[in-house]
Amino acid sequence: MPNLAIIIVSWNTRELLHRAIESVHASLAGADVAYRIVVVDNASADGTPAMLRAEHPEVELIESGGNLGFAGGNNLALRRILNAEFKGMRHADDHTSTLDYVFLLNPDTEALGDALPQLVSYLEAHPDVAVVGPRLVYPDGSVQPSRRRFPSRGVYFWESTPLEQRWPGNPWARRYRYADAPDDREQDVDWLVGAALLVRRTAIERAGLLDAGFQMYSEELEWQRRIRRQAAGRSAADCCRIVYLPTATIMHHEGKSSEQAPARRYLNFQRSRLREAEQSYGARFAGRLRWFLRAAYAAELATEAAKWLLGHKRRLRAARVGVYWRVLRGL
Repeated sequence: MPNLAIIIVSWNTRELLHRAIESVHASLAGADVAYRIVVVDNASADGTPAMLRAEHPEVELIESGGNLGFAGGNNLALRRILNAEFKGMRHADDHTSTLDYVFLLNPDTEALGDALPQLVSYLEAHPDVAVVGPRLVYPDGSVQPSRRRFPSRGVYFWESTPLEQRWPGNPWARRYRYADAPDDREQDVDWLVGAALLVRRTAIERAGLLDAGFQMYSEELEWQRRIRRQAAGRSAADCCRIVYLPTATIMHHEGKSSEQAPARRYLNFQRSRLREAEQSYGARFAGRLRWFLRAAYAAELATEAAKWLLGHKRRLRAARVGVYWRVLRGL
């Protein structure tokens, strides 16, 4: 029987977290999988720990004492569980065994149907696969792009920047998100969005934990790049592939923690991207990217300020000016 640990890092998402946990139990009900759920609470102020103690005593709660971000929170749980014996878990046999797989799951997700057993079965059947991820869908059922290629230099300027707002269908962003490949077929990818990732334990032991230098965003990119690099010198039967499995589906409300602080979201995203750009292409390239981002956000700030002066939706414009100003100061 495979042994699975589900890690959820939460920050002020009490109701969504409750639904996520319920969906995990429903998805794994009757499956031949022993599992445990570990929640790392990053100092939520919405009563999340109390809710877990009252409604989900089966969940292992780790209170971090501060906002460690996605990487730091997951690492806190990973350090605890990787060397722990696997016993007393749901559906577990009487004997004690070690952990096989770790599922990193966002608190704003809901597993649909047998998504989790499908993912576990896939890794059981494919020992050369290190990471497998599901198809992500929005609450309205539309597909959320979750496949990614490793970014080219152009991606840093044209994806998730003010330039993409001006040219949404630009070729750099499209290729980066696999828009040229059908999203309803199983396929190998460079990396997957970190909202729902099933990772082989041995892959984690080889590659190491996530880089906690990333407060939020890009950490799963860097981690999966590191996992992929473990393929060097290994046989084809050994693990290091990363696979998108669209028959397993998870609904993602997306950004329910980060949307509570939009300036912090933009700033964390771009700081993480700058860190990743420097790791991939060097300090000089990252320096040019930083100046581009400053210029781009300064232009956005000027545009919003001009609209405010013209009296157009002044409350909205004032809020946006505040966000862009805080981002500029942080970059």
